[in-house]
Amino acid sequence: MSDRLLLESIARLVPTGARVLDLGCGDGALLAHLRQHHGCSGYGVEIDDAKVQLCLRRGINVLQLNLEDGLAMFEDDSFDLVLQIDTLQHLRNTEVMLRETARVGRAAIVAFPNFAHWPNRLRVLQGRMPVTKRLPYQWYDTPNIRVGTYTDFEVLAQRLGLHVSDCFGLHEGRELRWAPNWRASTAVFKLLKG
Repeated sequence: MSDRLLLESIARLVPTGARVLDLGCGDGALLAHLRQHHGCSGYGVEIDDAKVQLCLRRGINVLQLNLEDGLAMFEDDSFDLVLQIDTLQHLRNTEVMLRETARVGRAAIVAFPNFAHWPNRLRVLQGRMPVTKRLPYQWYDTPNIRVGTYTDFEVLAQRLGLHVSDCFGLHEGRELRWAPNWRASTAVFKLLKG
């Protein structure tokens, strides 16, 4: 996760000393930050060879796994918190991964680019796919296989029986609690088992 403001915003939600599983941990920056500033421990899961190497250089415990295969290697409630930061839009079976997240963690934080952010809507009205700081790819070269909105995720969490204990939008480091589906470039949800 290269966006420092997003990293710091997510880190504020993580309890001190938590045992954390970071799914799609990238270069390990968030886990390194949590270890250094919150006394957290845990593991990252990443599929990309280069990013796994970056994690190892940072001293991050990382497992190279394909999240599409699930989390069978982890027992129920193995972690205090499971993070899915900018991960869901890359997964084919979102529902399975959210259920697995709830199974292995007592709580979860999920964050993803909010496709309903007003500049994205305007761009679609102009007949083009948005290219923004949070969605930086052209439609033909994006690693994202889906886009989601703040409101759609609320509905999905309810359908899966996940309790949303906190939710808000983020834009340029600011928390947005009023009209986040419209105003926020990032949707953030803290989930508990229902």
